Amino acid sequence: MAIRKVKIQNFKCFYGEFVIDLNSGLNILVGNNETGKSTILEAIHVALTGLYCGKSIRNELAQYLFNNRVVEEYIASINAGTPIAPPAIMIEIYFDESISPEFEGNGNSEKVSAEGLRFEIAYNEKFNDEYSKLIAEKNLLSLPIEYYDVSWISFARKEGITIRSIPIKSALIDSSSYRYQNGSDVYISRIVRDLLSPEEIASVAQAHRKMKSTFIGDPSIQAINRRISDESTLVEGTVSLSVDLGTKNAWETSLVTQLDEIPFGYLGKGAQCILKTELALTHKQAQSAQIILLEEPESHLSFSKLNQLIFSIQSKYVGKQIIVSTHSSFVANKLGLDNLLLLNNHTITRITELSSTEFFSKIAGYDTLRLILCKRAILVEGDSDELVVQKAYMDTHDGKLPIQDQVDVISVGTSFLRFLELADKLQIKVAVVTDNDGDISAVEEKYSDFLGEKAKSYIRICYDKTVDGGPLTIGGAAYNYNTLEPKMLKANGNNVALFNAIFGTEYSSLDDLRKYMKHHKTDCALAIFKSDTHIAFPDYIMEAIKDE
Repeated sequence: MAIRKVKIQNFKCFYGEFVIDLNSGLNILVGNNETGKSTILEAIHVALTGLYCGKSIRNELAQYLFNNRVVEEYIASINAGTPIAPPAIMIEIYFDESISPEFEGNGNSEKVSAEGLRFEIAYNEKFNDEYSKLIAEKNLLSLPIEYYDVSWISFARKEGITIRSIPIKSALIDSSSYRYQNGSDVYISRIVRDLLSPEEIASVAQAHRKMKSTFIGDPSIQAINRRISDESTLVEGTVSLSVDLGTKNAWETSLVTQLDEIPFGYLGKGAQCILKTELALTHKQAQSAQIILLEEPESHLSFSKLNQLIFSIQSKYVGKQIIVSTHSSFVANKLGLDNLLLLNNHTITRITELSSTEFFSKIAGYDTLRLILCKRAILVEGDSDELVVQKAYMDTHDGKLPIQDQVDVISVGTSFLRFLELADKLQIKVAVVTDNDGDISAVEEKYSDFLGEKAKSYIRICYDKTVDGGPLTIGGAAYNYNTLEPKMLKANGNNVALFNAIFGTEYSSLDDLRKYMKHHKTDCALAIFKSDTHIAFPDYIMEAIKDE
């Protein structure tokens, strides 16, 4: 049993409807911060278990569960005297196979026959009288969440579904969160408790009770208790130190989990993540769940430790559906790019949907993820272009590197179109910096899908619109006056002295300097990058680095 599709409406960052199709096995969600990776996992988990942040969603209803924009539009309509319907959160889960007639029907937003369920947080009409009085005042400051209820309805339109009756269960594992109680982690204490059988829990409780007699019988404690009682002159009775055994499960709050005799709270964050995830993966809730939801497993882990964790996931959960959210190219590569779901602007793209699938598989995913995880990308051909573009950006942005503004300059060789296919699919803001090589028509033909009438607001193709020429030849071949180096010279008035100062050279002629720059592209670009000397940059580079 697995989930084939999830629809999310108005839940947290998702305004309106969002749809994601899932593999029956492994799914890897990759996207920048605030793109909704965690929200997808939370939506699936709350719809299948009724739990949000480890607590019943019925007891955790709050305005922050709703998309801010939806709430603002609703409040504005009420206060303007043109009320719209109270917003609702809807999560639909579509199962991938026949499970139960009680869940099969067309009671879903698509009105098609399928098996699944709909989870809703919606206004309850039984409060109509009170609600009418509230909105008549036209002074609403927040969502009237007190008039909302939680419900589960199957696609067979069967109401009153309980969590117990839902045939698919999920386990949400987030090893990056920390909640401590008496020096131990609340989450890991709960896992340890769930791992134990009733007989083992009884044994622990009995051993814990024995601590009381041992503690009280210690001579030093007896001496301390006598002193405390002697000093307590205003209190009737005997005052003493003891061990708390007041509740059936008192041992849970007083025992501390250890690794190699080091208390859990004193372990490194990486060791804590490994321990929590390993225990979570083996406890009975995860074992019985068909859906494993794993939140950023790379948190605080080295590559070697992460490799161990990934191997554990792959080996222990064959046959189960696993949905992982990550920022890590290492995780994506280890678990397979075929399973990658790229998330940007609430749009999902699979690498396998692109004509460049094979190419992105071969580049191991790193540059692919760089493109997805930045606010904006500037694509260049090689290392020298990358250095010059970075320098131009720094000179116009108070010395900041592009990456400090979440702008990533990526060297893609000659694979511009492959990256543009991905950027176009996800509507990622991208600027391409390319030479015209003396043939503007060839450049415009190559990028015809992104120029003129087909131009996209989020993609800019930046190239010099002028073709330059001259008599210089090198090794019997005509010199190309239309690459980065000669265009840099031209932008600075072919000032030989300026570049001699930057490169530490002593050329007297412009052609000699051109030859040097052609044969030492990276060295020259690095010198320009490091130089404090003011330098001008070609217009097409300035166009690429300009802010939106």
